[in-house]
Amino acid sequence: MLLKTFGWSFAITAVGLAVAVLYGGWEALGIVAILSILEISLSFDNAVVNAGILKKMNAFWQKIFLTVGVLIAVFGMRLVFPVVIVAISAKMGPIQAVDLALNNKDRYQQLVTDAHPSIAAFGGMFLLMIFLDFIFEDRDIQWLRWIERPLAKLGKVDMLSVCIALVVLLITSFTFATHAHQHGGAHVDKAQTVLISGIAGLITYMVVGGLSGYFEDKLEEEEEREHEEEEEAARTGKKRSPVVLAGQAAFFMFLYLEVLDASFSFDGVIGAFAITNDIVLMALGLGIGAMYVRSLTVYLVRQGTLDDYVYLEHGAHYAIGALAVILMVTIQYQINEVITGLVGVVLIAWSFWSSVRRNKALAAAEGKAAGSDEKAEIPSGV
Repeated sequence: MLLKTFGWSFAITAVGLAVAVLYGGWEALGIVAILSILEISLSFDNAVVNAGILKKMNAFWQKIFLTVGVLIAVFGMRLVFPVVIVAISAKMGPIQAVDLALNNKDRYQQLVTDAHPSIAAFGGMFLLMIFLDFIFEDRDIQWLRWIERPLAKLGKVDMLSVCIALVVLLITSFTFATHAHQHGGAHVDKAQTVLISGIAGLITYMVVGGLSGYFEDKLEEEEEREHEEEEEAARTGKKRSPVVLAGQAAFFMFLYLEVLDASFSFDGVIGAFAITNDIVLMALGLGIGAMYVRSLTVYLVRQGTLDDYVYLEHGAHYAIGALAVILMVTIQYQINEVITGLVGVVLIAWSFWSSVRRNKALAAAEGKAAGSDEKAEIPSGV
């Protein structure tokens, strides 16, 4: 089971490290290994959240997530995305941006750093909306009840999460503009960029998340129809394509997963520049890490971990909220990537420990109830 799920990750790790040695020797191998660990630590909460969505999809779309999805994640977000950002921000062609990334790495790093405010605002707003929609939803299982219970009541107010997200964005952009004004107004235009990028992140969430939610609501109806078609196919002996079985619901959930992964990868891509400005090593290291995160997502689904440890999803969403705040703060201040990674790890570890305690308490209660029933069945005088 472990080898089947992580086999591709092991293979890509071996190939990636070999390419790193050929490209830049043993020093390059060390950098790629560090970047891989950085990506895994920063994205563990991503795996937990993805697992909550992926478990609703069939085996075919889980394979698509591990194959086509990885190509999008590795080559799209870890290789193409930084080049596109540089091309847009520096107003140059993609070929020029690639040439800059390969031959003038310091200038390339500076351009990506300059684009950080817009990247952080977009990703921060997208992730903040995920957290707010989760925390305002009324759930049967609550982890931190003293927080979640009153917030669930507030969540009955329509569009509350959108209003809060917009207030956070306005405060962030206003603070950024004020700071720029105090320093001679050199960054006033960037405050406007933060506002526009944040609104773009909010719109992206509402469009992609809305479509995903719409089709997810229809998923049960589709499953019933597919079950009937499967029975008919069994009678006629005709095989049905897995793509047809997955339907529109799975496609839009897959699209949502890709946008979610993109938002999570922002901090990893930016953080990688603290280690290296070599785009090849960056793509190798972050790509290997992204592959492990995706394999871990599938592993959590197939093992039923989220069903066994019910607070894990809560911990992951709190980590998302923390990451959203950190991204917005990094528009103005630099925060060490170790802190970013540790916040997520601590929250998920805490939720896991809470889940274990809950399972032990339930098992003890069931054992006590079973003992009472047995005692009641023993005839008097025995």
